[in-house]
Amino acid sequence: MNVLAAHAPVLTIVTFLPLAGAVLLLFVRGGSVKTVRRLALAVSLLTFLAALVLLAGFSGASGWPEFVERAFWLGRGLDYHVGVDGISLFLVLLAAFLTPLALLSSWRAIDDRVKEFSVFMLLLETGMIGVFVSLNLFLFYVFWEAMLVPMYFLIGIWGGRRRVYATMKFVLFTMFGSLLMLVAIFVLQAAYHRATGTFSLTIADLAAMPFAPALQTWLFLAFGLAFAIKIPLFPLHTWLPDAHVEAPTAGSVLLAAVLLKMGAYGFLRLGIPLFPQAAASFAPGLSVLAVIGIIYGGLMALVQKDMKSLVAYSSVSHMGLIMLAVFSLNFEATEGALYQMLNHGLSTGALFLCVGVLYERTHTRLIGDYGGAAARMPVFAGLFLVTMLSSAGLPGLNGFVGEILCFFGIFTADKVLAALAVSTVILAAAYLLWLYRRVMHGPLKDPQDERLRDLDGRELAVLIPILVLIVFMGLFPGPVLRKMDASVARYIEGLKTKPGAALTLNLPARPSPQGITVAESER
Repeated sequence: MNVLAAHAPVLTIVTFLPLAGAVLLLFVRGGSVKTVRRLALAVSLLTFLAALVLLAGFSGASGWPEFVERAFWLGRGLDYHVGVDGISLFLVLLAAFLTPLALLSSWRAIDDRVKEFSVFMLLLETGMIGVFVSLNLFLFYVFWEAMLVPMYFLIGIWGGRRRVYATMKFVLFTMFGSLLMLVAIFVLQAAYHRATGTFSLTIADLAAMPFAPALQTWLFLAFGLAFAIKIPLFPLHTWLPDAHVEAPTAGSVLLAAVLLKMGAYGFLRLGIPLFPQAAASFAPGLSVLAVIGIIYGGLMALVQKDMKSLVAYSSVSHMGLIMLAVFSLNFEATEGALYQMLNHGLSTGALFLCVGVLYERTHTRLIGDYGGAAARMPVFAGLFLVTMLSSAGLPGLNGFVGEILCFFGIFTADKVLAALAVSTVILAAAYLLWLYRRVMHGPLKDPQDERLRDLDGRELAVLIPILVLIVFMGLFPGPVLRKMDASVARYIEGLKTKPGAALTLNLPARPSPQGITVAESER
């Protein structure tokens, strides 16, 4: 266990500090809107600082979870059990990093029910982080479901004209998958109890059990549907464009940057390790659907008239690449998928923030309503360009590193699918550069655009930290990848050595850690 964790429950603080802040906001009476906003921002910044403590103290050498905390909760295997490893650490950091920026971006955009909005944003942060740190399957499900509630209200109350339709579609899709996952959890617990005579929903314990192939198939389908909806995998993607278009900017940022990653993370943490035989059987079909999503999402993005809708369909395409890498089942592709999850979170989150900047000034997101904005907003034009080039995978920026790692692993697994998947690079360049040219260059479409103002200090404070990370992760991927290496190696090795798995996997070129003894309570 990490030394820092022995002195303070760091992971519990990171997870539940936003919840405590949300409760505190509920008791604020008669305070000004500015006070509420400042308090919510302060709580989210403290959460990010606590997450940096995790990063500073995380070794990653063993590949096993660190900062582990375990306590009795409800009995019958329903324990409070949390920890982070190289697979989950940076996703926790991503959620903690983007939440204060999303709150700051809404400073002027949200002027109605500000306290309630801030409460739901903080509740959403606790739900997102809780999913990534849970080492108990039921606790994972609790956070998975809890995260849906604040997003429902964020879209339903502060969304656009068709917010009710978008909200109901989002809830119906995700709830259907979640209910199937709950049933699968009960079946999994019953099968484990029948085999061992004990109750346990610890993910490591369940992953060590060689469940029968038929049972694996049905359980993988139940878990996999919930995760595929969240990604979203083609053809389960139809809720995403509506949710993105109608959500407020802050909601769109967290939905694209963090919530979509929960589906891919669910496959990496649960779907594949718990049911490796079923995962291997379904991998070819899921990979084909991922490639269809890559091409379909890119083509749909090319014909969109709404900027938010274009970015939403680009997410369908990019998440398809991540999904394809996940089911390539080798070290390079898995590490590339994790790195690309972070890249997509930063670049797509920044794209939605840029769209929000334009919408606050013009109250339109239609691409055809714009033109010549660069002449009036040169600083914004430069930052917007870097953001789009990052999303397109330009060498020197973060997206390039993630895509290269993904393609290396995908080519190892299936050269035909990899060749098709490369189309994402061409399509992304086409729809993003087309968007930039239409919005930033050419003649002004509306005389009122003459009064467009460039970014102010608050907007720069929102965008610049993301762009700094975009450049840093493009030039120096090593510090992030090194902390992932051991966990990804153990993940791949575990798929190969699990009894009955019968998988043919490409193991990492770098050897996984040897001779490491980890206490069972720390796993």
